[in-house]
Amino acid sequence: MPAIVIIGAQWGDEGKGKATDLLGSRIDYVVKFNGGNNAGHTVVVGNEKYALHLLPSGILTEGVTPIIANGVVVDIEVLFEELDALIARGVDVSRLRVSSNAHVITQYHRTIDKVTERFLGKRQIGTTGRGIGPTYADKINRVGIRIQDLFDENILRQKVEGALDQKNHMLVKVYNRRAITVDEVVTDLLSYAERLRPMVADTGLLLHQALDAGKYVLFEGGQATMLDVDHGTYPFVTSSNSTAGGAATGSGIGPNRIDRVIAVVKAYTTRVGAGPFPTELFDESGEWLRERGFEFGTTTGRPRRTGWYDAPIARYSARINGVTDFVLTKLDTLTGLERIPVCVAYDVDGVRHDEVPASQTDFHHAVPIYQEFPGWSEDISGVREFGDLPQNAQDYVLALEAISGARISAIGVGPGRDAIVVRHDLVD
Repeated sequence: MPAIVIIGAQWGDEGKGKATDLLGSRIDYVVKFNGGNNAGHTVVVGNEKYALHLLPSGILTEGVTPIIANGVVVDIEVLFEELDALIARGVDVSRLRVSSNAHVITQYHRTIDKVTERFLGKRQIGTTGRGIGPTYADKINRVGIRIQDLFDENILRQKVEGALDQKNHMLVKVYNRRAITVDEVVTDLLSYAERLRPMVADTGLLLHQALDAGKYVLFEGGQATMLDVDHGTYPFVTSSNSTAGGAATGSGIGPNRIDRVIAVVKAYTTRVGAGPFPTELFDESGEWLRERGFEFGTTTGRPRRTGWYDAPIARYSARINGVTDFVLTKLDTLTGLERIPVCVAYDVDGVRHDEVPASQTDFHHAVPIYQEFPGWSEDISGVREFGDLPQNAQDYVLALEAISGARISAIGVGPGRDAIVVRHDLVD
C-alpha cells in the first residue's frame, strides 16, 4: 500500500507535474496537500500541453482520483475555470474530490494580498497576489472560511462578518481602499455551492480507506522545500508546509503511512520572487539557461531567476524531507555547454560551509564554491536508457548523485511525457 510523497527540492518549478505523471499509470489517488493556485505544473501529453495551477496533475491520468486536501487553500472561481478548461479539451474531471476542511480564498484575501505587497515597497516578498498568504493567516487566526461553510448560509455569514470587522478597518484606514460588504462576499461564495457540493468529501477518511485497501496514493506538494514556511528562506517563502512532513498534516493521514519520498530537482537551479539565491547568474549564462529551459512561471509568466546546480541545497532537502529518491529534470537544457559549474559548498566571510548555513544572514552572504564538469553536445531528448546518454552526461548525473544525499532514480531529458530515463523503480 505505497503512500508516496513528491516534493520540490529547490525553490519550485522543478517539474513535479512530470514526475507525478510518470507514476500515474500505477497510482490510484493523487493528493494536493498544500498551497493554492500560486504555483503551477506544466504537463505535456502527446502534442497537448496542460498548465495546471490548483488542480493535482493526476487529473490528467485516466482512472486516477485527484484530491484537493485540507491543507490547500481554494480559490473556487479558479477551480471551476480550470475544470471548465479541461472539460472543453475532453478531460474527464468527475473523479475530483475536495476536502470539506480546506480553506477558501475570498475576494478580500486577494485584495489584502495585493495592497499589502505594494505597501512593503522595497521589502516586498514577491507574492503572486492571489490571496494565499492572507487565507493561511486567517486559518491560523481562526477566522477562516472553510469549504463546508458554503453549505450553511448562517454560519458563512457569521464568519464573513467576523473577518470583515477587522479587515475593513485596515483596508479603509491604512490602505485607503473601499470597505468590502458582507453581502457581496457571501453572495459570491454561495453562487458556487451547488456545483461544488458533489465534489466535497471527508478526504482524510477516503485516503485512509484507500491505503487500507492497498491502493497507491501519491501526495503532491505545491511549491518546494526552500519555500517551506518553517524550513525555507524565511520570510521569502510560501505560507504553508511544502516539505514532506506537510503531506501528513495537509491530508489527514498518519506519517507512518508514508513509504517513499521523491524529491524533484533540476539539473540547474531557478527561483521566482525575492530572496537569497547563492548560485544566481546575472550574465549571459543566466539568460542562456532561461531561454533554453523556457524558465517563465506557469502561473505568473514571470521570468525565473536562474543559476547553477546547488548541492548543499539538495543535501538539505534530502535531510529534512527524508528523501529516498531524486528525479533530476531538464538535463537536456544543459546540452551544448562546454563546462558545467556545480556549487559544492559556500564561502561565508572566508569560512567554508559544506551545508546550508543555519543563519539567514550567513545564507544571504553565501558565495558559491564551484566544481566544474565537462559538458556534452549530443541531443539527448530521445535517450531512454542511462547507458545511452553521452559519457559526460552520465558522469554529470553520477557526480550530482554522489553529492546530493540520495540516489537519482529518474532523469528528465525533454519536455515530452515519455522523455525520461528511469534508473530505479519509483514505486516498488
